[in-house]
Amino acid sequence: MSDDTLDESVGDPAIDEQLTMGIDPWERNWMKLTIALLVGFFAAVTVAGFAAGFQLPGAEDRVDPRTVATEGPWADPGVTDLGNGKFEAYVLAQVWSFSPREITLPVGAEIDIYITSSDLQHGLKVTDTNVNIMVVPGQVSKVSYTFDEVGEFPYICHEYCGSGHAAMFGTVNVVSEADYAALAEGGGDAETESTAEEGDE
Repeated sequence: MSDDTLDESVGDPAIDEQLTMGIDPWERNWMKLTIALLVGFFAAVTVAGFAAGFQLPGAEDRVDPRTVATEGPWADPGVTDLGNGKFEAYVLAQVWSFSPREITLPVGAEIDIYITSSDLQHGLKVTDTNVNIMVVPGQVSKVSYTFDEVGEFPYICHEYCGSGHAAMFGTVNVVSEADYAALAEGGGDAETESTAEEGDE
């Protein structure tokens, strides 16, 4: 087709259709599906991050894994009551145990968990919560959570770390505010005391 013929054919629907690049219907449908999936993934991440409170635990700090167990807050790991229902816990993972192995909190407690390892790569997963952290030697990971229900929340190492891996677990005990106050005052086992009082009545 010469240039003169092209000039004369401008505006002719039949010629325009030949010159227009078409998209196969199957290809168009795959493109629509891909766009819909991307929108769906974006919506899921947004809802999980803002509405459901999911968060990616990040590297909060760095420590020397060779000395972390003998200096700083991990020399005496445990839970600190910061007041106003806020707590922080320093947890040390090492073959094949967590220190502390038991954490007791009042219901409604907001806790920041700082965890590191002194030897191997470990993990921390608290049952029935979204607390799920990879624990890397030399790196301090931090995650926050609010315990709104009374109960026991076991935590485990979810990263295989050797023959004693199955024994690497602990428990977050969430108790009523009254029981926690009794424990804080040195009243012994709050649950036992409550049961004894009920028996006296």
